[in-house]
Amino acid sequence: MTKNKKSSKHKHPLLIPHSSFLILPLRLWRKNWWNKVWMTTLVLITLCIGGMYGLAQYYIAKHADEPLKIGVTFVPNYARFFGLDPERTMQAMIDDLGIKRFRLVSYWGTHEAVRGTYDFTELDWQFKKAEQHDAKISLAIGLRQPRWPECHMPKWAMDLPKEQWYKELERYITAVVERYKYSPALDSYQLENEYFLTVFGECPDFSRDRLISEYNLVKKLDPAHTLVVSMSNNAIGTPINEPTPDMWAISVYKRVWDKTITKRYYEYPLPAWYYAFRAGWVETTRGHDSFIHEMQTEAWLPDNGNFKMNDIASIPEQNKSLDSERLADRIEYGRATGMRTIDLWGAEWWYWRKSIGDPSLWNTAREEIARLQSLQ
Repeated sequence: MTKNKKSSKHKHPLLIPHSSFLILPLRLWRKNWWNKVWMTTLVLITLCIGGMYGLAQYYIAKHADEPLKIGVTFVPNYARFFGLDPERTMQAMIDDLGIKRFRLVSYWGTHEAVRGTYDFTELDWQFKKAEQHDAKISLAIGLRQPRWPECHMPKWAMDLPKEQWYKELERYITAVVERYKYSPALDSYQLENEYFLTVFGECPDFSRDRLISEYNLVKKLDPAHTLVVSMSNNAIGTPINEPTPDMWAISVYKRVWDKTITKRYYEYPLPAWYYAFRAGWVETTRGHDSFIHEMQTEAWLPDNGNFKMNDIASIPEQNKSLDSERLADRIEYGRATGMRTIDLWGAEWWYWRKSIGDPSLWNTAREEIARLQSLQ
């Protein structure tokens, strides 16, 4: 009997007491205080990442049954930069890509080029086109809006002191809201694009008081529509101060040109669930949902002046940053974040590539958008 017991014991090594597996960690813990510091740090990091991942999965599951909305940012001046006709470009996005959501701009410098004279001709035709095709619009308002130089101030206002140009800006914002708030196409306003991103753009002011004042102004003029405030890409932090908008928006950039250290393309190693965590954290702490207002689906070229987005000679370099395969991956990455509204960035560029005989990006975008819409 004793012999059989010993034999049985040796046949089942997994029956060794669990405490045996703690021997190595205990030895490391007792060795010196540096080991204790590293082990404690490792445990805390593991718990932190585990908590982030858990919140991300909770956010994704919570919003999984909501409709997925795919839109594009459209800037007429950017279409002209490529030598394209803006109206034909927007129409192609509707007819060929099946776009039913547009993030449009209301540049102050465009619509009030002459002080006190408003000319909304260009924005009017965009709204009319959206209305005719049952598309929805998220309208950027304020001084800071998408595309360089970010802050689109008219020339006549540039030399004015803040007290003066800010009053003029508020009058302009009022004119924009009053003109379009009754449009059936209007879905939301996006106030001051990535307002606190001080390292990018040519902007004269980043004071929180101005942002709060503009927020209160728009809410007073049009309380019926959603008001959005956006956060920048991978900046560490979460919104904690006023204003608290109806929704938060975030930009997502994956592959950029590092002009400071490596002088090469750099791919952020962040998994898609990281953005689900950010959205879940904001929703938990601030009480409102988030969406992607700027999903990088456009090349980011080296910042040395030798490459131009509208130059056929730069296409091989453009493809190093973003080709059709990366475009498909990028759109899927956006879906995997769990956020249910995604505005793609760079559709004018896809259309230009198509116009010069390379439809690879345009066709890929069309296929991916159709695929995601089929998942509804």
